[in-house]
Amino acid sequence: MGALDEGHFNEELQNGVELDCLDLGFEDQPETVAIEDAVKVLLQGLGEDINREGLKKTPLRVAKALREGTKGYKQKAKDIVQSALFPEVGLDDAVGHAGGAGGLVIVRDLDLFSYCESCLLPFQVKCQIGYVPSGQRVVGLSKLSRVADVFAKRLQDPQRLADEICSALHHGIKPAGVAVILQCSHMQFPNVESLFLDSSRQGWVKALVHSGSGVFENNFADVWDDFLSLLKLRGINVDKTRMKDSKQQCWCPSQYSSSAEVTGPPIPGMVTAVTSILSSLGEDPSREELVRTPSRFVKWLMNFQNANLEMKLNAFACGRMDPLKQNGEVSLHKQIYTVLNVSFWSQCEHHLLPFHGVVHIGYYSAEEITPASKSRLQSMVHFYGFKLQVQERLTRQIAETASSLLGGDVMVVVEANHNCMISRGIEKFGSSTATIAVLGLFSSDPAVRAKFLQNIPTPASGGS
Repeated sequence: MGALDEGHFNEELQNGVELDCLDLGFEDQPETVAIEDAVKVLLQGLGEDINREGLKKTPLRVAKALREGTKGYKQKAKDIVQSALFPEVGLDDAVGHAGGAGGLVIVRDLDLFSYCESCLLPFQVKCQIGYVPSGQRVVGLSKLSRVADVFAKRLQDPQRLADEICSALHHGIKPAGVAVILQCSHMQFPNVESLFLDSSRQGWVKALVHSGSGVFENNFADVWDDFLSLLKLRGINVDKTRMKDSKQQCWCPSQYSSSAEVTGPPIPGMVTAVTSILSSLGEDPSREELVRTPSRFVKWLMNFQNANLEMKLNAFACGRMDPLKQNGEVSLHKQIYTVLNVSFWSQCEHHLLPFHGVVHIGYYSAEEITPASKSRLQSMVHFYGFKLQVQERLTRQIAETASSLLGGDVMVVVEANHNCMISRGIEKFGSSTATIAVLGLFSSDPAVRAKFLQNIPTPASGGS
């Protein structure tokens, strides 16, 4: 970086300009301003101070993220396809098929990101597309991904997303047939009440959907076998017998969980604000699938209201936790003990998007704490998770509280997956963030830190 560039960079930082949002082109547009105003209403409904340092730019960040994540409403798949059709002569049908003119062409493992139309929470998609060219015409392979992204960047449910991608490609390329398979993953977030009742509740709701046109219209056509076999070469196993049942009517957790609906009278100002956001994104809030979306999103958001939640059931108590004793005496020999893989859920205060992960706690003590004390540590993690947060603060808060309970020598590692990077167009799926807080002996002894870090298990492959 040259001196001039570095000076400009520093000037931007001093002026508080966020470099990752400079090129989105959404600022000062009426839709962006309307979303900002709505987000301010939501934050105030949570009991937050919209002038607090961490929240000052949240309305603008949220507006830009939402508009980036729904920019497909202003894009036309037809224009993308027609700009990339190429002539490709193959063998005549009477002789056989050659790849490019009659032979199957597929693009595998396209990562997509969309917003669920039922709850406005994000979901991830692994997309597989195949088509059989006809009329001596093929399309540039990158355009398959771009067309899929046009429809993903709208409020969606899995089946409609698959159908829209399939239909757009069929009409744009005019092939013998198009096949689309989507593997979708939606976070199954608990609310604060259910989590304190069952701290093990976690996981994902998954949906496998497909759509076919032309030669793929029959789910049992031989060409589906070719498609699925080529997917299997990359370790993508789709059971053909399941495909006929894959058109799910209900997949979003908010649709079948009673806790996902607003209990008692909804907060009118907040619900109206979310309705305004839908309109600003280019959607019709009166569309049947969206009528209850504002109240569902408000219900989710209210889990993170700025309140002193009463600790429930396994609530952690003030004061030191008693270690196990042998023969009534506490051993003076200290060693490292761990509480690993404590799941947590939270909401990023910068973009109002969920993030989730695990917390690892190490402590240097004469004896291991009791199972009941471990349960209180888990409740403490959940307590700090259910607030508007940033991961760095969450890590520090857990460490400070754990230190007061465990005797001062504490190390905390938080590993999390964030949706905010994906929503801003970076779309690096599978990336994660780790943060560390160290207190007492862990802050001064590298060997002790290293020993604790070695105890953290390697995540199982596959993930979400």
